[in-house]
Amino acid sequence: MAIDRDTVLKAAVDVLSRNPTAHLDEIARAAGISRASLHRVFPGREALIREVGLLALRRYHSALDAAALETGDTEATLRRLVELLVPDAALCAFLAGENQLFDDAELLALWEEQGERVRAFFLRGQQQGVFRIELPAGWLAEAFFDLLAGVGWAVQDGRLAPRDSAFALIELFLGGAIRRPS
Repeated sequence: MAIDRDTVLKAAVDVLSRNPTAHLDEIARAAGISRASLHRVFPGREALIREVGLLALRRYHSALDAAALETGDTEATLRRLVELLVPDAALCAFLAGENQLFDDAELLALWEEQGERVRAFFLRGQQQGVFRIELPAGWLAEAFFDLLAGVGWAVQDGRLAPRDSAFALIELFLGGAIRRPS
C-alpha cells in the first residue's frame, strides 16, 4: 500500500497542533499507518516536524502573496487574507506551538520574512488611518497571528464552526472584544 505523504502531514498537523509533544505512534495512528510506515516516509520526529513547518510556512507565504499585502485598501486586504488563511488555521496553531522550528535557520528565515511582511502591512494600514496607531504594528501582526492560531485550535476542538471562523476572526480583530454602544 502506498503511503500518501499529504495524509501523513495532515494527520501530523492535527495531532501536533493540539499536542506538540505527541509521540510518533499517535501521529501514525491518526494517519492510519504503522509507526514503521511513518518512518519510511519521515526518518524521524525532527524530519516530520520540519516538513510540517515548511508546509505551514509555504501556505502562509502563498496566502500573503495572494492577498497582495503591499497594495490596495488595507481593510479589504485583511479580510481577503483572513479568507485565505482560515482554511489553514491548524497549520498556524502548529507554528505557534512548535518551538523546535526556531532552531532551523531556513525555517526561521522564512518565518522572519513573513513576519516582516505582515508588520509592514499593518504599518501601511496605520499610515492609511485604517488601524489604530497607538498599538505597534509588530503587536498587531503578533495578535493577528495568535488569533489565527486560536481559530485553528477552536475549530479542531469544536468550539467554533469552520463556516463561522473567518467572520469570528475578522470581527474580533477589527472590532475588539469591547462592546460599544450603537
